Amino acid sequence: MSLAVAIQMDPMEAIDIEADSTFVLALEAQARGHRLFHYLPRHLSLTADGPVASVRPLEVRRKAGDHFTLGAAETVALVTMDVVLMRQDPPFDMAYITATHILEHIHPGTLVVNDPVHVRNAPEKLFVTRFPALMPPTLITAARDMILDFRARHGDIILKPLFGNGGAGVFHVGPEDENLNALLEMFEAISREPIIAQAYVPAVRAGDKRIILVEGEPVGAVNRVPAKGEARANMHVGARPDRTVLSERDREICAAIGPALRERGLIFTGIDVIGGFLTEINVTSPTGIQEIDRLDGACLEALIWDAIEARLGRS
Repeated sequence: MSLAVAIQMDPMEAIDIEADSTFVLALEAQARGHRLFHYLPRHLSLTADGPVASVRPLEVRRKAGDHFTLGAAETVALVTMDVVLMRQDPPFDMAYITATHILEHIHPGTLVVNDPVHVRNAPEKLFVTRFPALMPPTLITAARDMILDFRARHGDIILKPLFGNGGAGVFHVGPEDENLNALLEMFEAISREPIIAQAYVPAVRAGDKRIILVEGEPVGAVNRVPAKGEARANMHVGARPDRTVLSERDREICAAIGPALRERGLIFTGIDVIGGFLTEINVTSPTGIQEIDRLDGACLEALIWDAIEARLGRS
């Protein structure tokens, strides 16, 4: 089948073609004969007739400094597309949530990946709390006394913003760290949202495993090892990607959450596992495809497109 595919994403100029997962999804779609169109989130609108976007035809190629060509812009009804890939980077803010409401008007007639209703209802650090038995001890609160008590019980803790991404605003706070109150004041000044306190898992020093799931089934993983002197295992902040395999515990976690992902139309997801604990379920714009492809000789983007095409075949 030849599909019309609109990709809602960040500017093409800014992507790293050696790391960006959306880029290889576009390459694979193009290789299959699908027609690609690009638009920025701010070019998405809701009219009386439904969602429209100012799209530009897109061609991609793995050539540094010359990795894309965009055609002339044209405002089109998104209902005329077969697939919309919602792939802009977080933060998961009100603009992101508004985009899910707009795209809900066309799904599933036009397949939105991932399902916008469940993207909205499954923020990374909240959806995971549906599986408390798989997680390290975790507290979500805006109450300072609750956080102080949590540290008193668990000693080493991690603090992070509820809707953060890429390791931004993540702090490792030890049992005697005198900065805790100052950090809580900082979070309170920045946002009215609750924050997350989580028991520190020392195994993070050996790596934070990103596992990619397609239709709820694990298809590959990469171990992200923090840089020396760094508590965060995000590749944005210098973590090293290492080859890894799925452990029995990893497979137990995937089996436990897989049905919930499939039922919600979350075709392409990425989970984070540290020391056998599930810490996040990434549904907005999961990454890690290219690192796994290189380390394992895989082609995860092909599996994702197989799943998208299968969903369309069943519709």
